[in-house]
Parts: sequence; structure tokens; C-alpha cells
Amino acid sequence: MLEIRHLKSLKAIAETGKLGLAAERVFLTQSALSHQIRALESHYEITLFKRGAHGLRFTPAGQRLLDLANELLPLIDKSERDLVRLKSNQSGELRIVLECHTCFDWLTPVMDVFRRAWPEVEIDLVAGFHSDPWHLLHEGKADLVIGGLPEKIGALAHQPLFKFEIMAVIPPDHSKHKKARFLAEDFTNEKLITYPVPEERIDIIRHVLKPANIDFGRRTAELTIAIMQLVASRRGIAALPSWGIQSYVDHEYVIAKSIGKKGLWSELHATGSPETIALPYTVDLVSIIKNTCAAHLKGIKLLNNTNA
Repeated sequence: MLEIRHLKSLKAIAETGKLGLAAERVFLTQSALSHQIRALESHYEITLFKRGAHGLRFTPAGQRLLDLANELLPLIDKSERDLVRLKSNQSGELRIVLECHTCFDWLTPVMDVFRRAWPEVEIDLVAGFHSDPWHLLHEGKADLVIGGLPEKIGALAHQPLFKFEIMAVIPPDHSKHKKARFLAEDFTNEKLITYPVPEERIDIIRHVLKPANIDFGRRTAELTIAIMQLVASRRGIAALPSWGIQSYVDHEYVIAKSIGKKGLWSELHATGSPETIALPYTVDLVSIIKNTCAAHLKGIKLLNNTNA
């Protein structure tokens, strides 16, 4: 009765603390995940969780299965990688360019895991700011772009990673700091501080401000820390990924607000040539990114693979 999928579900529940979030993590509906857990409890005639004010709490029986998941799942992953290696030579190189080139904090633990899993693959970050990172793929200067999708993907292939919320970032003493969320009109006549990319690639402009005909100024800075310093010193406001600003919010340098009634969400993808995307170590990198970020980045939502 006990299957690998059950262990993955238990691990997702432990990491999220809620069935709804765990269901998203393993690409099930909440009812399907609940049914899976009830079937497991019925088979063994045990209770795996107790519900509390702070989410689900594992019973001793549930903790025993969670311990098994934490022990067994990494071994399964390693064995699957070893099987791939036995099929053919899997050494190679991956040159990665980030669309948000200064938002790389989340990538560090990913690269640590990847290097341990694939020591024979050389992985490197393409340095510097690039207004059109996908062009580097065509020029042979990069193998993989991690960012949004280009307007015309052409012959390139991609794998979706996760969704994340873009937050309005304001100084703590901003006149609207008590608002629960920012609407389009709250950006009127504000100075919007962005990375130096075309307006049509900036989600807050193309999805919120332009459709509402909002008048705003614009200032650019290449570095996230520079944008944060400008916001904190009341030189303007910004709209940035939640995972890129968390440390600044935690230290109360700035305040973050959701944008719109449902929030403004964007997606992160891994894009490259079809051959690169199909490489076993690229496939595994996508999996490592999703698993690692799901465990460490708050508020993201994993995206299902295009070939799933």
C-alpha cells in the first residue's frame, strides 16, 4: 500500500503545513490528496495528522513515515541519476544567465545541490546585466536562461519552474503605508524604479499601469540593492518579486504590498535549445530548482512540466 507518491505527499505536507499548499506542490487537487491520506490511514488503521491552529501536526505514526520519506526519497533520486549516468557519458557544461541578474540568492542552494548530484557537469553563471538574455542563447554565449518567457520563443524550448507574486515596494513612511494592497491608481504620479529593461517586459507596467492609463515617472537601476536603497530613501517606489525583497522587508527597510485584488503574479521558466532542455542533467536541474525553491521560498507556486 505504501508507495513513493505517498512519501512525496507527506514531505510536501510537512514543508507547507497545509493540505491545500501541499496538494499544489505534488500537482493534486486538495480532495485528491485528502483521499490519498485517508486511504493510507485506513489501510494501516492509524492517524497521521492532527489539525491545530497552526496547521497540521504529525502524529508519532505520521512522523515515522515522514522520517522514512526524508531518508528514502534522496536515495531514490540518487539512484535514478546513477541509472542515467550508466546509459551514457553525461559530462557537460551549463552556462546559465538570469533575467533578474541580481536576484540570485535563491539559486545558490540550488547550485549546491546540483553540484553534489552532477559533479561531472560544469555549471556557471553568465555575469552582467543583459537586456535581452535570450539573445545569448542564439549567439552561443549561454545554454539556459532562467526568467520569464520571451515574446517570441521561436525554436527555443522551455520548462516552467514556479509562479511568484510581484509586490509593490514602498518606504515605511509612505503616505499609503497603511493600505492593505496597492491598486493601479496608487501608482499615479509616482516615480517607478525598475531594472533598465523595455517597458513591455515589465509586468507592473504592461499588466497594471498601461491598461489603466496611469501617469507615472520612471527611474532605472541595475542592482536590486540599489533599487531598495532608492525606495528606502523615498526616491520612488518599485514592484519586485516577493522572493527578491524578503530580507529587506524583514529588516523593515521597506514595506511590501500586494498589487490588485488578486495580486500580480509572474512566472519563472528555464529556456534553452530543445537539445539542452532535453539533457538529463538539465531535466534534473529543473527538478532541483523546483524542489529546493519550494522548500525555501515563501509564497511561490510550482508549475507543472510542459511534458507532464
